Amino acid sequence: MTSATEPETPAARRPAATPRLIATDLDGTLLRDDHTVSDRTVAALAAAEAAGIEVFFVTGRPARWMDVVRDHVHGHGLAICANGAVVADLHDGGRFIEVRPLPEAAALAIVRAVRAAAPASAFAVERTTGIHYEPDYPPFRAEPGAGIASAEELLDGDGDHGGPIVKLLAFHPELAPDEFLDLARTVAGEHGSFTRSSPTALLEISGSGVSKASTLAQCCERRGIAPEEVVAFGDMPNDLEMLGWAGTSYAMANAHPEVLAATTHRTAANTDDGVAVVIEQILHGLPRP
Repeated sequence: MTSATEPETPAARRPAATPRLIATDLDGTLLRDDHTVSDRTVAALAAAEAAGIEVFFVTGRPARWMDVVRDHVHGHGLAICANGAVVADLHDGGRFIEVRPLPEAAALAIVRAVRAAAPASAFAVERTTGIHYEPDYPPFRAEPGAGIASAEELLDGDGDHGGPIVKLLAFHPELAPDEFLDLARTVAGEHGSFTRSSPTALLEISGSGVSKASTLAQCCERRGIAPEEVVAFGDMPNDLEMLGWAGTSYAMANAHPEVLAATTHRTAANTDDGVAVVIEQILHGLPRP
């Protein structure tokens, strides 16, 4: 196991291959607990881009919640949002470059199956035009334009509910988070991709095959970047596929146990600028011009 907080050695200082791209989650990873980007991290991101290493933010957040990092996307300006369902151009006001939707029929089948297995579940529907949710769903941010109705009504194909679905969310007030995730996958996994990133029992559901990893892989393929040339950072189950795909992956010290078990590299916690620590070590190991 390699730790970014251990004394520097050549092996600890640099990944197996000189990276061409850094992919990092935001909440619990790049951002501090107050949802800000530290000065040290801002400087590290800029230095990576100056060294010719692209940086991609890869997050479960919707594109409209990306203001906190908008000024720190260099070069390409792109971010992967909604767990891979959206690629947005942050240099162009968050304009959607690509959308990988969850079909309405699949979303409705998931709602019915999960509600039957866990009747206290409450749902929200995240579309390209914004979020709508059931009366019992606890909104985690003020969303003035949100519609409130049953999920069945929100998924009524005859209604005017906005653009394509990018994510279905399911919340349970009593079940443990991983218990709810396992249950939902068991009863409805054939209809979509299930994951979570919240400490509460809040599930995030995308179209089948849609994940941070699959969309990042597409973005890298278009750039001629191999997995071995990618360094990835994450802390929660929605990062697992991405961390497994990238050639070099780091779990934050504050990561979920599954993430810690699935990665061989560690870095400091998000509150201690763990991503910046590794970027600084990578840049220190690069040959001087």
